[in-house]
Amino acid sequence: MIVSMKKTVIIVQSKDADACLYKLRSLGILHVEYSQPATGEDITGLKEDLSLLTTAIDIISNPLYLKLANRGKTKSAAWKSASRHIVDLSKRLQQLEDYSRVLSGIITEWEGWGDFDPHEIERLKEKNIYIRLYQIPVKEVERQSRSVEQMSSGVIMKEIFRRAGFAHCVMVSQGKPDLPFKEIPLPKMGLERARARAREDQRMKELITEDMRRCTAYLQELVEAKKNLEKKLEFQEALRGMAGQGGILYATGYIPFDQVHNLEQAAREAQWGLSVQEPSDEDTPPVLLRNPRWVRLIEPVLKLLGIAPGYRELDVSPVFLVFFSVFFGILIGDAGYGLVYFLLTLWFQKKKGRNPSNANIFYLFYVLSSSAIIWGVLTGTFFGQAWLVGRGIRPLLPALNNPGLMQRFCFFIGALHLTIAHAWRGLLKFPRPAFLADTGWIAVLWASFFLAATLILGLPFPALAKPLAVCGIILVLFFSEPRKNVLKGLGAGFTSVTFGLSFMSAFTDVVSYVRLFAVGLAGVAIADTTNAMAVSLGTGVIGLGAGGLIRILGHALNIVLGPIAILVHGVRLNVLEFGLNHTNITWSGCAYKPLAE
Repeated sequence: MIVSMKKTVIIVQSKDADACLYKLRSLGILHVEYSQPATGEDITGLKEDLSLLTTAIDIISNPLYLKLANRGKTKSAAWKSASRHIVDLSKRLQQLEDYSRVLSGIITEWEGWGDFDPHEIERLKEKNIYIRLYQIPVKEVERQSRSVEQMSSGVIMKEIFRRAGFAHCVMVSQGKPDLPFKEIPLPKMGLERARARAREDQRMKELITEDMRRCTAYLQELVEAKKNLEKKLEFQEALRGMAGQGGILYATGYIPFDQVHNLEQAAREAQWGLSVQEPSDEDTPPVLLRNPRWVRLIEPVLKLLGIAPGYRELDVSPVFLVFFSVFFGILIGDAGYGLVYFLLTLWFQKKKGRNPSNANIFYLFYVLSSSAIIWGVLTGTFFGQAWLVGRGIRPLLPALNNPGLMQRFCFFIGALHLTIAHAWRGLLKFPRPAFLADTGWIAVLWASFFLAATLILGLPFPALAKPLAVCGIILVLFFSEPRKNVLKGLGAGFTSVTFGLSFMSAFTDVVSYVRLFAVGLAGVAIADTTNAMAVSLGTGVIGLGAGGLIRILGHALNIVLGPIAILVHGVRLNVLEFGLNHTNITWSGCAYKPLAE
């Protein structure tokens, strides 16, 4: 549930502003809302330092450096000098990488010509000797050679090499006659000099990389410095964000309703002026979700997406968790893959699970993995399905492997999921007549379910579906915007349908749940194809080895693509179809982040 917030204004003398914020930070309950723009040289400096630190941490967090680095910890003379050194090393390394590509291009382009010094060729011009390079189509070489000989006895042309249908020639002449060829500009350096420079740059890159690896010893110190800077910046922004005049400043913000007593007690002790009131309709309080432990498992997904319901919207976390788990099972659809996810989660928890704040992530993956295992057992899918069926192993629910039945089941899940959205909204509106509009939408959704089964699966359209659709449309039109004047309500209903949730969108939203079947079927098809390719290679030593490699690569691809499908499809059905389209959740909430230690 979304915790109720109270809007708070704290009034202090200017001289007590710092002490007030230190006390508020120790309490850790006030979500600060700036009364004026938080600006100043100190804030600008802190942001610049924070940007420098972040860049340095990102650079030395590169696995290339961490993997081969000394794992010991070192205290640098100062985090700022260490950060600047790391950033400078990174810039120098990037410059060398860029120039290495230039040198590589020069070497590739000119190695056919052999080694020569372009500066010596330039100096020969002072003695009226010109050496120029040309690229001539092979078909034209002999004719052009005769043309040159006839043109002047002081011109010599020699072919050096041929490439891609062109002859690359050098011409030596006394004076600079006008020749009918396109001249190739000389390089900036000779071939051997370019190779020597490339070797030197490679040696410098290795030295810089080694220095960067040594700098990884500063990583923990830089991370701690970043945390401290973030807290300083947060404090200074809160201080600069206080408004007032005449020696009086005030801070505004929001606190959970059950923390009012603690704030009032602190205000009495510190002799602050304090105002606590309900937020107005114009206010945008932050969102604090406080749910049972099992519901909190979905919070890592919301944090990953960076979304939260608005303060005055519904918290759909319980429904999100239940259906997200079901979607995961159907989309992955393989007990073997589910077991892999489960074991990987167990391994990661042993390696990284000491922080209690990460517990929800691991428990969520245990739930999702179990869902995939259960669905795989029901459909008889374990690293593919065909090889189990070929050995006479039957699934617990063979009907789930019937394409037509599965599509209808997906339509049913869609209608049920969206029905919960409108039933929830209707209960909140009851006993006002507006709840009848959501009742109408429920009727429209189930009429859409029957229509989808008819149009897509060829099933007969039930007699009940027609009156269900008509009644639903009537309820939506008359009660979407209930008015005393029925005609005005009808007009408002038409407007709501046209510019909001249309009847057609209800049908398409129900049909969109068929993606669960399609993606799940694709995953099983990839697994079966992988197994078939492996078996086709035979039972010899080479065949078994190549087949094992194909199995590993094919199933690994499926295991990697599975979570991507969940983010694309499982999240979409919950966030857009269920949340935005039918529960009217805009996901525009600002998370509750109190000023805290």
